[in-house]
Amino acid sequence: MATDAHLKKGIGLLSVIALGLGTAIGVSIFSVIAPASQIAGPAMLLAVPLAAVPMFVIAVTYAFMGSAMPTAGASYEWPRRFLSPGIGFMIAWLRIGGSVGAMLILALVLVRYVSMMIPMPVKPAMFAIFALVFGLNLFGVAIAARVQTVLMAALIVFFFVFAGWGAGSVEPAAYTPFFLEGWAGVLAAVPLLVGLFFGIEAATEVGDEVQDGRRAIPLGIAGAIVSAVVLYLMVAGVSMGLLGSQGLAQSEAPILDAARVFMGNGLAVPLVVLAAVASIGTSLNALCMVFSRYLFAMGRAGALPGALGQVHPRFGTPHVALGVAFAACCLGLVLPMSLTALFLAVNIPTLLKFGGTCLSATRVVRHHPDIYEAAQFKLGKRFTLVWAWLGVVAAITVTALGFTTDWRPYLALAIWGAIGAAYYVISQRRKLA
Repeated sequence: MATDAHLKKGIGLLSVIALGLGTAIGVSIFSVIAPASQIAGPAMLLAVPLAAVPMFVIAVTYAFMGSAMPTAGASYEWPRRFLSPGIGFMIAWLRIGGSVGAMLILALVLVRYVSMMIPMPVKPAMFAIFALVFGLNLFGVAIAARVQTVLMAALIVFFFVFAGWGAGSVEPAAYTPFFLEGWAGVLAAVPLLVGLFFGIEAATEVGDEVQDGRRAIPLGIAGAIVSAVVLYLMVAGVSMGLLGSQGLAQSEAPILDAARVFMGNGLAVPLVVLAAVASIGTSLNALCMVFSRYLFAMGRAGALPGALGQVHPRFGTPHVALGVAFAACCLGLVLPMSLTALFLAVNIPTLLKFGGTCLSATRVVRHHPDIYEAAQFKLGKRFTLVWAWLGVVAAITVTALGFTTDWRPYLALAIWGAIGAAYYVISQRRKLA
């Protein structure tokens, strides 16, 4: 089996920020603001900063853990080492379903946008996207990281142009009545919108491949979450002002429909399609890295077949884990393509992962002083403990709120979790036999 030393370090600070920001933006901004508007109306704009609050709390703990012990597959490795192997396994197992759901969302929305210019069959096109992204990641993390940074820079330029140009056409009446569905609608939208910030921790999953990870990871997380808040409020606010809550809720391509108002169809379509390709491409690329690294970590630790822990001798990438992740995404193509259900299927395991990391941080502070002292980002033991427990509470609260939106993803994940628990128990008994 492979060791950490075999993974090549090819990710710098700018790429760390691009990984986090790219994952978050691509997975949500081109799609989730529409269902959130349907749930909360114009008050969806209030739900955006509310969704950022638990993610900010969790981000502080991630910055601490990432600077204390950077490692591949961190969301599996930290709970496995500091809580229990079983808890680490179940968090990562549920994330397999969540990661497949996220890849499906990204590929589906990307195909919808590209089809506005070039009609194409949905699922064959999604398969081709998966093959391209996983193939790119096979040839080295440095190549994938450079692509990520370039695409992210182009995307930020587009969003500033979109907001600056579109602000002149905003109708103030589009924001009234603001509390269309009351506070209940605002709170129900938070579990969807919290996904806007999923990705701030992306670099922790490739910690072995980050240059000067103890410094770059906390700085990169901070840069990603601040940038995300600014961009989301800017883009969502202008889109709401252009389309109104009802028009935004009914839109399958909200950014494009908003751009048509002030750009016209001839310019809006090609420009927004290119932006969507850049945005969703960054997320697909980052998620591919993250997905394969925690499968790699599970194989390396023996929780899944050891072949997953192998590293390609030439490219220095976890090629078997990449192949398995690709196959899982291809199998996911048989699932129904409901965006709301898929978003919740992504968000629930991610929130559980956040809770597991925060609990792990409490154990590091209390029982592992050597690891705590090694952290370059720490705010004192008492503060770190309080912040970590707040992260646990935030993760549990947002997970519970999601049940009011749609209970079906919870049932599907419960079934998937039961399969994982049975696998874990059987594999452990075989090891003891």
